[in-house]
Amino acid sequence: MTALSRTDLAVLVPELLLAGHLIDRAAMPHVLAQLGREGMTAVAIEEWLAASPVYTKRMQRALRFEGDGVETIFKGMQIDIGAPPQFMDFRYEVFDHDHGQFHLDHCGALLDVEQMGPEYVTAMCHDIEDPTFDGTATATNPRAQCRPIHRPPRTPADRSPHCAWTVSIDADNPPAPYPRFAEELGRSAAATMVLGDIDPAEDGRADYSGPLLADLQWGEWSGSALARMAAEICLQGHLLALGAAMALGARLEPDVVRDVLRRQFAGTAGIASERLCRALRLPPTVDGLVALLAIHPALAPAAYTGITVQPGPQPIIVLPKRSAAMADGSWPALIDGDHLGPLNALVRGVDPHFSVRVEAEDDESLRVQVHTELTPHRESDDVALTRFSGGAAFDFNDRGPSLPLHVI
Repeated sequence: MTALSRTDLAVLVPELLLAGHLIDRAAMPHVLAQLGREGMTAVAIEEWLAASPVYTKRMQRALRFEGDGVETIFKGMQIDIGAPPQFMDFRYEVFDHDHGQFHLDHCGALLDVEQMGPEYVTAMCHDIEDPTFDGTATATNPRAQCRPIHRPPRTPADRSPHCAWTVSIDADNPPAPYPRFAEELGRSAAATMVLGDIDPAEDGRADYSGPLLADLQWGEWSGSALARMAAEICLQGHLLALGAAMALGARLEPDVVRDVLRRQFAGTAGIASERLCRALRLPPTVDGLVALLAIHPALAPAAYTGITVQPGPQPIIVLPKRSAAMADGSWPALIDGDHLGPLNALVRGVDPHFSVRVEAEDDESLRVQVHTELTPHRESDDVALTRFSGGAAFDFNDRGPSLPLHVI
């Protein structure tokens, strides 16, 4: 991440947030096929309750905005893969330390799910959001509660804002128990990974200790702050995938779980490759692919995955067999000589002529070489299913300088 310019990092951060949001879009069709709507709903709840409390505290510590009030809750939501900016257009109001509310002027997730019918809308906007909004809030204060003012299914059908919620902290609220899977995930290498420091002497915003901002203008942040945010956001994705593995593992046989996770990996990786190449103007060439491999959220941060790339006319991706990600069983652990589908989806998001083949394997690493084929490959079913989400083609807009949100 640190090799990118500050300008490119400012483009990368919101793209990574949206890529993290697409993880569920990639996985849930396969979870639905295995477990039905009720089972899919339960898995979605458990994976987010496992991951969100862990990565929420990580980001608070990294950007120095730890606290126990509503403003801290809202700051965390602004840098959360569950709420990528603009695609999930959260608008916040803070009344005092213990009270506030938010509404969504645009909910890309709702627009995706409305096409599936009101039962799926209710599953997302009621069954899933009730416990997961509380789970995110209680990571900051165990007596915080999120409660709906209104929410979908929308009546009338074009109702806007899409939903609205209150957030309150009350000493009389019973403290929420820390989620069971979050305790387990909190012991993972991803949860405890030490990442690069932010240099407070650099130009730009180094932390979020000041007031809550209406929107985060990424170009206002320093290069090292953006690099740290990018690495943290990649870890959010790995933690969510590990949370999904826990939830699925409680319901399905191990080989079925691995298959679903590989499909999740492939669908997310392919769309993320396309979006990152477009956003950063990376060419559909070997050089463009090498640049992408250094920042792709499935392979980053390097401190966690240990993955390296040897450039050349046929680049080699080196996946170590001893790394923090391998110890956790995260996405890189799903790749072996017989299961290269996720890596093929990733490289073909740059150019459909690319493919990967095993170059060598020993006790230390798997070495996978990129080849350029004469005939372009058909898009994989996993990528095509993920493309169903409006997030695949979503465009970010420049909303101008960051403006503080004052307590009302």
